[in-house]
Amino acid sequence: MEKRNILITGGAGFIGSHVVELMTTKYPHYHIVTLDKLTYAGSLDNISEALKRPNHTFVEGDICDRELVERIFAEHHIDGVMHLAAESHVDRSISAPMLFAMNNILGTITLLEAARKAWAGNYAGKRFHHISTDEVYGALPLEGGKFTEESRYEPHSPYSASKASSDHFVRAYHDTYGLPVVITNCSNNYGERQYPEKLIPLFINNIAKRLPLPVYGSGCNVRDWLYVGDHAAALDGVFHRGCDGETYNIGGDNEWTNIELIKRLIAVVDSELGRAEGESFALITHIEDRAGHDLRYAIDSSKLQRDLGWRPTMDFEEGLRRTVRWYLKE
Repeated sequence: MEKRNILITGGAGFIGSHVVELMTTKYPHYHIVTLDKLTYAGSLDNISEALKRPNHTFVEGDICDRELVERIFAEHHIDGVMHLAAESHVDRSISAPMLFAMNNILGTITLLEAARKAWAGNYAGKRFHHISTDEVYGALPLEGGKFTEESRYEPHSPYSASKASSDHFVRAYHDTYGLPVVITNCSNNYGERQYPEKLIPLFINNIAKRLPLPVYGSGCNVRDWLYVGDHAAALDGVFHRGCDGETYNIGGDNEWTNIELIKRLIAVVDSELGRAEGESFALITHIEDRAGHDLRYAIDSSKLQRDLGWRPTMDFEEGLRRTVRWYLKE
């Protein structure tokens, strides 16, 4: 079996921890190196099982630290990168755009440069996989259409602008230096281990504690929801079998307005806590809409399904219930 040395950035975070878990268990002959800064959104608890495995090494550090990143490439003979480390919360990007520019843009360039120098044009068997978001495409009308890999980039928030810029740098390194890259753009993820600033875990906690459920505007904004385990499986497929220089969109084909999603969450949480049906509907509180709030996201994953045979497998009701049960145990 081919042995690989793969660097996973942001591996102690939400999506990253699921990728680390998958890669360390599915490929015991690989050496997985997790690099994570352990900010508020990352925790060693997220990768507690991987930390026990002999094919896994954890490094605490910043992707913007050039010397550290270059040392990791040299010491661990890195031949693959799965780059998930990023500041990702839109609200935080509005209040701290420079932080997002530093981490998401300059951090990505630091990794690209380290890969380019370490691999020195010997790109056989190498891969740089950049994990991005559907938010780079902007917004869709409510009446239809989906983002494809050919959709125009129209980011509307500092977060999506920083991710769009990093996507362009990854493509530029492929076009300029021949670096073997793939890019994936995913829809909204949900599942276990997500930091509770994001909608689903925040609202689970608020429902459980009978706190207000702040809904931006009318709650009619639409998102396509993807279970994090399905996303990790897609990333595994793209890393191993995707074509160099290509982009693959990953979506759940699972659109819900925010208000519909919140009502479903209320139903599940109330059910799990033994409350009367709909008891927590009174917690819904409409607030002023967020600046630059995109109306609708929806991903067309047909390229990924056609070329690599991936499809989402998690039923949304089951995924929501699993997620709710995990947070209620915390």
